[in-house]
Amino acid sequence: MVLPDRLRLPLAFDPAPLARDLERASAHGWTKHFVRENYEGDWSVIALRAVAGVKRPSQMIYSNPTATNFENTPMIEGCPCFHAVMESFACPIRTMRLMRLTPGSLINEHSDPDLSFEDGTVRIHIPISTNPDVDFRLNGTRTILEPGSAWYLRLSDPHSVANRGTTDRVHLVIDMSVNAWLANLFEQAVFTPA
Repeated sequence: MVLPDRLRLPLAFDPAPLARDLERASAHGWTKHFVRENYEGDWSVIALRAVAGVKRPSQMIYSNPTATNFENTPMIEGCPCFHAVMESFACPIRTMRLMRLTPGSLINEHSDPDLSFEDGTVRIHIPISTNPDVDFRLNGTRTILEPGSAWYLRLSDPHSVANRGTTDRVHLVIDMSVNAWLANLFEQAVFTPA
């Protein structure tokens, strides 16, 4: 199956419970993204699921492509909506993180190797908090991601984000391994576009 670089998946999540869980998880504090050359301003992360055995927040936010064992972190405790989101995907969940870009911050154009359906690991974005002045670009083309929607984005391609608004842009970002269930979901998305 040949996929486009972006797909809105046939899944939707209620933004209100997502926002409640975001507030609960935020109490643990945010960790600045470790690839400082990729952004300007404040791009920070809370790890909800990470490589098993890793305890330092700076290591928990890293989505190690060679890791094989993963576990939920203490930051997901008391967040029933985030658990329900994970359970809605019948495929191996590698990592799950909250990723925040504050107003006036930029993620410079870059590519994340091996994050494509074709490579076997995909990244799904579920926006929780956003605003009309967030400019997400993939291969130079803007995509508007509404709260509660679920998107596959082929991030092995060039992408960038600018938050020119006055509120945080926070996404629930899930890395998962491709299996037959996920391939079927993507096929549904291809043939029933949003």
